[in-house]
Amino acid sequence: MSYLETTKNVYKEAALTPDVGLCCTTNPIWELPGLKIPKIMQEMNYGCGSTVHPRDLVNNPKILYVGVGGGMELLQFSYFSRQKNGVIGVDVVDEMLEASRKNFKEAETQNSWFKSEFVDLKNGDALRLPVEDNSIDVAAQNCLFNIFKTEELQKAIAEMYRVLKPHGRLVMSDPTCEQSMSDELRNDEQLRALCLSGSLPIKDYVKMLTDAGFGTIEIRARKPYRILDPNHYNTNELIYIESIEVAAIKDPMPEDGPCIFTGKTAIYYGKEDYFDDKKGHILLQNQPLAICDKTANALKNLNRDDIFISESTWHYDGGGCC
Repeated sequence: MSYLETTKNVYKEAALTPDVGLCCTTNPIWELPGLKIPKIMQEMNYGCGSTVHPRDLVNNPKILYVGVGGGMELLQFSYFSRQKNGVIGVDVVDEMLEASRKNFKEAETQNSWFKSEFVDLKNGDALRLPVEDNSIDVAAQNCLFNIFKTEELQKAIAEMYRVLKPHGRLVMSDPTCEQSMSDELRNDEQLRALCLSGSLPIKDYVKMLTDAGFGTIEIRARKPYRILDPNHYNTNELIYIESIEVAAIKDPMPEDGPCIFTGKTAIYYGKEDYFDDKKGHILLQNQPLAICDKTANALKNLNRDDIFISESTWHYDGGGCC
């Protein structure tokens, strides 16, 4: 049995019998005016963070969500796109799609604004999305891409890139891991199905996205997630896993490489009112400016004694230099 079949079976069982402990979310549930999330959706929230960011979701966007779970994030996305088929949910597990349909009926009883027709549920594979080219404003996945091995991961990212409109956003939450794993642990199909043994280092994760053509990458959060320890897993040492939230934007690729925001900030504190690097970046006196890593390196190379560059905070919330 392939790891993809193992994964399908794991989530089939999780659809038929909700498993609260299958995956732990590191974010509180969004609390928005008039939004009530049924308990069953919370119990079936098999993600490691959140892909719902209000600033991505203006002007009734067309949204794609891959790997529907119990439908919680689909409901949250619908809050911002209240139109028939405004949100497309894709999953390869029929039982999960059916569970979501049932949960949406419950959501209708708790949310007067919500209609099940806001969500178009489709059976489909992340490697062959049943969606037209350049038709989506915001695409999202939560704790799905870490299931894939390298070849399939490249295909899944390419599919997301294909369906996004120019300047569209791919928003993701996935586990990452800087430590090396044993071959036995890395190839454990059950752990891969649980989105653990396929965890990549952040730099490799980002490179996958830029190799696909995404010109802007935003690291929005990097948080503790899980420990794989010798008492419970086939490892001789503790392995620390983090949850990362990332937005990859389908901007044109700059000639000098992608703009990757990891939470760096520049502050000019010189004698003039501002500093202009003549490359589109103006630093006002003692006013912090979020900058991408590429701009941070360029400013550092000026060797000035009146510009401060912070280290990466691994948190970026917009307003950057590019």
